[in-house]
Amino acid sequence: MRPDDGRVVPTFITQALRGEDLTIYGDGDQTRSFCYVDDLIEGLVSLMRVENPEHDVYNIGKENERTVKELAQEVLNLTNTESDIVYEPLPEDDPSRRKPDITRAKNDLGWTANVSLETGLTETIRHFEKELET
Repeated sequence: MRPDDGRVVPTFITQALRGEDLTIYGDGDQTRSFCYVDDLIEGLVSLMRVENPEHDVYNIGKENERTVKELAQEVLNLTNTESDIVYEPLPEDDPSRRKPDITRAKNDLGWTANVSLETGLTETIRHFEKELET
């Protein structure tokens, strides 16, 4: 992820590390499911190990939904910043919920994501701290 790619995790982390307020679009009650890259890679490798998968499509992700507001608060806590949260109007095309159905991955591949949100965010924050130093 790049600091300026527009996704919520890098945006919140970058804003917090720069001491800027975190921008939430809408009321922050929309949900997202966050999967750490190590889990994603392990899911893909699990799929590659299957010689003739039963299905053409497998969702690889994490099922534990969090509100955008909860994510923002977690980033604030982990970065120990003085930043606050500001709210902007919700774009029309923003989905209220994003949660993958990983039933096929669990059943056919024996795969589930294991990295907690806190652990994933902590590692991602470390990455962005280094990224922003250069």
